[in-house]
Amino acid sequence: MSFEYSYTQLHRGGTTVIVDLGTAGIPTIIHWGPDTGILTESELAAAATAAASQRVSGGIDIPARLTLLPQEVFGWQGSPALLGQRSGAAWASALATSQVELRDHALTITAQDSAAGLQLVSELALSTHGVLHQRHTLTNVGAGDYQLHQLGTVFPLPATAATIQDTTGRHLKERTAQRRPLTVGAHVRESRRGRPGADSTLLMLAGSAGFGHRSGLVHGVHLAWSGNHRLSAERTITSDNFLTAAELLLPGEVTLGPGESYSTPWALGSWGNGLDELSARFHADLRERPAHPTRPRPVTLNTWEAVYFDHDLSTLQVLANKAAAIGVERFVLDDGWFLGRRDDTAGLGDWFVDPAVWADGLGPIINHVVGLGMEFGLWFEPEMVNPDSDLARNHPDWILHTDGRWPVSARQQQVLNLAHPECFDYLMARIDAILTEYPISYIKWDHNRDLLDASDPRTGRAAVRETTLALYRLLAELKARHPGLEIESCASGGARVDLGILKFTDRIWTSDCIDPIERLDNQENTSLLVPYELMGAHIGGPKSHSTHRQHSLGFMARTAIFGHFGIEWNIAHISAEQTTELAGWVAFHKDNRDLFHSGASVHADLADPALDLRGVVAQDGERAIFALTQREASITYPSGRVTIPGLSPQGRYRLALSHPLDEEVGNGQSPLAWPLADCVLSGRVLETVGIAAPVLFPEQSVLIMLTRVDADPARAI
Repeated sequence: MSFEYSYTQLHRGGTTVIVDLGTAGIPTIIHWGPDTGILTESELAAAATAAASQRVSGGIDIPARLTLLPQEVFGWQGSPALLGQRSGAAWASALATSQVELRDHALTITAQDSAAGLQLVSELALSTHGVLHQRHTLTNVGAGDYQLHQLGTVFPLPATAATIQDTTGRHLKERTAQRRPLTVGAHVRESRRGRPGADSTLLMLAGSAGFGHRSGLVHGVHLAWSGNHRLSAERTITSDNFLTAAELLLPGEVTLGPGESYSTPWALGSWGNGLDELSARFHADLRERPAHPTRPRPVTLNTWEAVYFDHDLSTLQVLANKAAAIGVERFVLDDGWFLGRRDDTAGLGDWFVDPAVWADGLGPIINHVVGLGMEFGLWFEPEMVNPDSDLARNHPDWILHTDGRWPVSARQQQVLNLAHPECFDYLMARIDAILTEYPISYIKWDHNRDLLDASDPRTGRAAVRETTLALYRLLAELKARHPGLEIESCASGGARVDLGILKFTDRIWTSDCIDPIERLDNQENTSLLVPYELMGAHIGGPKSHSTHRQHSLGFMARTAIFGHFGIEWNIAHISAEQTTELAGWVAFHKDNRDLFHSGASVHADLADPALDLRGVVAQDGERAIFALTQREASITYPSGRVTIPGLSPQGRYRLALSHPLDEEVGNGQSPLAWPLADCVLSGRVLETVGIAAPVLFPEQSVLIMLTRVDADPARAI
């Protein structure tokens, strides 16, 4: 098949994608990453020629190419992107390009395989800020059904990629980074939990050896999907390096009848010279979404760790009074308000206000909260059901299960089949009724268990995909019916963090663990994809409920201050001194949240692993705030100098601490010089020479404030 052109490129946001349209089967990306400038047709042809590998001893006669959909018929022997069949036949596809359309910053490629009866449409698009979006749509154009097992996207890596980084974890310790060499073979991370899961990887990253936040070429891929998924990093024996992203389809989940289509979730790829640049592309893209929150993120008090299931009107009113007095803007009533819900063993699914606890409904507490000038939010867990509930007793057919047997329970819960029309309508009606009756502006939407044996009992077929799509429809309809409603994605804390769910929600609950030491890693790795304004970050009580560590109020505040800030603590009867201090941190956050929630996220690569330095720099480079944390005792004493990256090299910045070094912070025997002086340094000096780190006890921190003072009109970070 001949085309108007044989090579093309997408060029936007500092990213170049060069595509060879003439490779056998489907086109090949021969470069994705740093800006090459606009290339001529002859330069593109030369680049494609230079990228072609030669035939080798013992190899096939025509070396296979890493196309957008590598296929065995064209010599590919690595992991397949497409798996499917027609009752055992038509399993080996030979899709070949039939049409190419280039429009603006998007490329659409249509491919046909008449023998297998398949058509593939591959979409590539570069966003404003240089994030590469990919999606395939496969259509059955033949006779009879086509059973699809797998369809995924492929992102090529440069030859310099030598190290993989992904994340793992568990409840209360999500998104813990792990690294390993990129060697021959596939490193595969799958989620079969019906949600991404606490142990899922947010991004699959691959970069040059030793890449950090500020150095080393690194590429990463995310799948915008809230169900089962598969991410991988692979190197073949023929030296192809690549990342893949795909929905993980369970057996029988997708059978395409004649004329039917399946579209993969969007896969998003970013790159950078260091992780900060990679994440900045994701952040900038998210902030340009029409639905991205634009008003200041309300300081939130959530009642869970304050009262748990003990819902008493007078207790909650006192708590609300204190919250309003210290500047809280949103009060969220957590689990325990609905029918029969005295603990976590009963009631889920019965979404009616419990008259045994709320004799006059939720009106008294909501009116009290709203009367104090705060918004009111309410907790739901609509996808789950307790067997001890009227819903489960009356509608067992609405529960996902297989062949009459019940899945292993988790948290005394089973999972509802949102794809069942009657179940969907019931949930819509009940949530809509509560939102219509009361002035509720926010839902904390929880999802507290993994899916097991998740079949639709009507058909016996696996139903993870259909319930995920039904969830999206439910969220979209609720928002359409209630303009201005905000929804938080919570899933045992941070077990459902992805850009699929964030299309319909306004923040994620980063983790049920709000111990500031644990949150340092969790928030760092979450922020590779998710900007601070979408990450719930709260101050807890003096003793962590999840780790039993004890920390000062200031240390907890300095760890949470950058995110969507809040409180998870019974502050009703705290001391006057604590009240004053907490109110001060709320006011500090409000004074600076425009910076926290619009600036560039920056992390320093420090030689001392006991120290952590991260911050936010305004997009115009006018100011910045960094948190310096002493995680544990340093081997050296004092710790020495730290460098502060991300500022305008030419700009001159005045340094200060947000709060003076006092008894809570610092154990130095003599004052630190620079906080006491009128210290002004250029961004270049701060990044190359640095400043002395305050001497801190382990698990202490300070906030460093930087304000640009020069009159240079050039304002580039």
